[in-house]
Amino acid sequence: MTISPFKAALFGMLIAALVPLYWFIRLVDQRDDALEDLRDLNTEVVGLRQAIRISGEMLAERDAIDQRNTKELTDARTENERLRRAVGDGTGRLYVSATCPASGAVSATAGTPRVADAGRAELAADARQDYFTLRDQLALSRQMIVGLQQYALDVCRRSPALSTNPLPNLNK
Repeated sequence: MTISPFKAALFGMLIAALVPLYWFIRLVDQRDDALEDLRDLNTEVVGLRQAIRISGEMLAERDAIDQRNTKELTDARTENERLRRAVGDGTGRLYVSATCPASGAVSATAGTPRVADAGRAELAADARQDYFTLRDQLALSRQMIVGLQQYALDVCRRSPALSTNPLPNLNK
């Protein structure tokens, strides 16, 4: 059985038309895949920019907390040093709130001579230094605790790790 030249030419033209059509369809599919990848990457870029912005805000907030607490600690230590110098050079005094109970071990009827009220009780000279050291340590501990509380409340609560993942394609 022979094929007429007209049918052969028609068959050849059909094949010649289908091959470019196949490549065109394949090229359109590749373009669609590339556009989808581009949309995914744009979404990821937006997520990364948001994460960078949030991280920058958190760092700025952390630095503000640190500066504020460092200033408060410096002020407390400066005041403590001023008090220490005043007590040391005698322009200030360090008083202790103390009471002597009237019904103590000493009997009021024993007939022993009594000392008149000598004024307020005061720390001994060697105990004064310890008092000011304790004040310094108390100020430091307080500022550390306050700073950590502020950091936990203001910075850690807004951590991007606690919210939804802004980078959905990161694990792909």
